[in-house]
Amino acid sequence: MLSFNEYLGQVNDAVAAIEYPLQPAGLYEPIEYTMSLGGKRVRPSLVLMACDAFGGNVADSVAPAIGLELFHNFTLLHDDVMDKADIRRGKPTVHVKWNENTAILSGDAMLTMSAQYIAKAPAAVMPAAMNLYNATAMEIYEGQQYDMEFEERTDVKEEEYLNMIRLKTSVLLGCACKMGAIVAGAEESDAALIYRFGELIGLAFQLQDDLLDVYGDEKTFGKAIGGDIMNNKKTFMLIKAIEMSSGDDHAELLQWINSVSPDKAEKIAAVTDIYTRVGVKALAEERIEQYSKEALATLEAINMSEEGKQAFRAFADYLMKRNK
Repeated sequence: MLSFNEYLGQVNDAVAAIEYPLQPAGLYEPIEYTMSLGGKRVRPSLVLMACDAFGGNVADSVAPAIGLELFHNFTLLHDDVMDKADIRRGKPTVHVKWNENTAILSGDAMLTMSAQYIAKAPAAVMPAAMNLYNATAMEIYEGQQYDMEFEERTDVKEEEYLNMIRLKTSVLLGCACKMGAIVAGAEESDAALIYRFGELIGLAFQLQDDLLDVYGDEKTFGKAIGGDIMNNKKTFMLIKAIEMSSGDDHAELLQWINSVSPDKAEKIAAVTDIYTRVGVKALAEERIEQYSKEALATLEAINMSEEGKQAFRAFADYLMKRNK
């Protein structure tokens, strides 16, 4: 087994080696630009690591891994259009640098390219790899739809939110783990368990992201604290605060949610205080711990070498400690 950074290095080399058609430049240059912006590339690195952990030929997993990275970046391209986001990874988004139509069409092309790379999996496992890819893609679209619908609702429940983040975020981590297992020829039961590990650690990761957007340190978190509060984003924190607050706290929270052009520092401080008072911070920490422990317990049930399990434990630790 290699270190996670060594798998990442192989992924970076493979991304750099992608050959894009020259024409039409207006279609392919935005794709090359998007892929050149980097990112953590956790998902493709997981594909390689899982393949290795199950005793497969890591070289066979590189193309499917790049397929998942292309797919992930396609979703970001379209998300940026839907969210009207101007910046991605410190650079102008494609719809800003070019235009919205270009971002949509180049995103479509990335989606097709991603499927072409998945199809380069070894012939014996290619049908299983494509089935996993297609099922995951549909779930991610469902998650995005729920996320958009939740923006218009004030009655979103915890179970609905957890299902939405599972679909929008967690299933792709699960898919990456299982894709590597499939390429390696792992038993279906073990492939299902490593998928569940990825799904659970993805849930813990997203809940931690919600928590750190309120209580994190900007220097280590990598983005401004309080963005979710300012945008009234339906995170675990806000959903539970609406549900758990009462009396003056509930009234004040709704007042801040409905306020027009509030003072940024004042709103963030006031809502953060409400979260702390009603116990949302403690509850979020409890859920994060719950999913992290469940992920590690799932890992123990897998028929995998101790070296492989240790690699996944180290990955979970890296993912969950990244902002602390």
